[in-house]
Amino acid sequence: MNGSDVIVKVSGLVKDFRPGFGLRRKRVLHGIDLQVRRGEVFGFIGPNGAGKTTTLKILMGLIRATEGSAEILGHDVRETAFRRHVGFLPEGPYFYDFLTGREILRFYGKLAGGHAASPESHIDELLEWVGLSQAADLRLRAYSKGMLQRIGIAQALVHDPEVVFLDEPMSGLDPIGRKEIRDLILRLHGEGKTIFMNTHILSDVEVICDRVAIIAEGRVVHEGGAHVLLERERQPFDIAVSGLDPELAESLVTELDAELRGRGERVEVRVREKDVDLTLERILARGGRVRGVAPVNAALEELFLKAVEGGPHEEEGA
Repeated sequence: MNGSDVIVKVSGLVKDFRPGFGLRRKRVLHGIDLQVRRGEVFGFIGPNGAGKTTTLKILMGLIRATEGSAEILGHDVRETAFRRHVGFLPEGPYFYDFLTGREILRFYGKLAGGHAASPESHIDELLEWVGLSQAADLRLRAYSKGMLQRIGIAQALVHDPEVVFLDEPMSGLDPIGRKEIRDLILRLHGEGKTIFMNTHILSDVEVICDRVAIIAEGRVVHEGGAHVLLERERQPFDIAVSGLDPELAESLVTELDAELRGRGERVEVRVREKDVDLTLERILARGGRVRGVAPVNAALEELFLKAVEGGPHEEEGA
C-alpha cells in the first residue's frame, strides 16, 4: 500500500490515566495499531469503555499519548497547521442553542477560516446538503437530536476537510434519525471523503463501513474488511412458513437440528445455511407456503466476544 494512501496511522499507542491523587496509573490503551486508507469509511467499534473515545481524543490532539505515535495526513497529531484539513463531530456535541443553524455555521466557518470570500453561499449549500434548509433560521434549542447531529456534521464540513472524524454519530437517535445520518455518511463517502467513525452499533457498520477495527479493553482484536467479519460470523437462516406439516416439523428438528418458533398458522424454521435448500424443498413438497427467507446476524455482543476469544488477528492484506 502506497504511503500516500494512508490517511490515519496509529502505531503502538499507549495511554495511562491517574484516576485520582495518590492512586496508581491505569492503562486504558495497550499499544493500539491501525491504519485508515484514503476514501474509505472506517469503523472503530467496541463496547462502551473499550477505549474508542480515548483514541479519538488523541487523534484530535485533545489529550496526549503516553507512548506510541499517531499521524493524520502524514502529520504528527501534536501539530496544528494540518487541522484545517480535518473535520470533527464529537459525541453529544454542545452548541450555543440561542444561535440559529445558519449562525452556528457562520461562526464555525469564521473559526476555520474557510470559504471567507463567499461564506453565505457555502453555508446555504451545506444546509441544503444536510437537509436543514427549512430550519436554517430556527434557534438550535428547537432542533431535535437528529437535527443537531446533522448540523454537527455540517459544522465538521464547513471548511471542506479531507478527512472527517465522527464519534458515535448514531448515539441516541431513533430509527429515522439513524437512517438520515447513515445516508449523510454514505453521501460523504461518495464525495471522496475519508471517514473515521466510532460506534458500537453493528448494523450501521454493516451498511456503511469498508473496513473495521474492533477494540476490547484497550486492545485492537480485529482489523480488516467489514464483510469478512460479518461473513465469518454469519448465523443460520430463518424460514417463515405457513401451513407447516406437523410430521415434517418434527423430522426437521430431529434430522436437521432445526429450531421452530411460533405457533399456529405461521412458524419460523431456523436451520444452518447448508440445509436451507433441502428444507425449502421438503416444505414445498408437503404443501407448506414459504413466506420469507432471511439470514440471522449475530448481535454485536456475540460477535465482539468471539473476536476477543479468538485473540488479535488481521485480515490478509489489511
